[in-house]
Amino acid sequence: MVVTDPSGGVVAEVGEGIGVATNNVAEYRAAIRGLGLARDLGASRVHLRSDSKLLIEQLAGRWRVKNPALQRLHREARTLLGGFEDANLTHVPRERNREADAMANQGVDAWLAGPGRDYRPPDPNPELFG
Repeated sequence: MVVTDPSGGVVAEVGEGIGVATNNVAEYRAAIRGLGLARDLGASRVHLRSDSKLLIEQLAGRWRVKNPALQRLHREARTLLGGFEDANLTHVPRERNREADAMANQGVDAWLAGPGRDYRPPDPNPELFG
């Protein structure tokens, strides 16, 4: 996650591992972390850009949030967004979001090198692939 000022200057970069989670949970957690950081830095306006169309469309209220885990994260993100005078949400193609993607990969790598070093993905259920 990358936080910039209105002129595009980088204010903060955060890449942290969150453990085993879906991509959608990771996208929400990154958005929440960035919105919280923007609030803590005193921002009155925020422009959230993400390569997750699901995140942007759900936060904009155009798509329903069906997953119970995402519903909680959605409420938290919407509460944070409501604390800004102005909030803009934009979906960007992944190739235009490389800086944030690189930070996410650094976070995953750090988690795998530290707390997640013993993590082994579960074997696929043979009944599903038989």
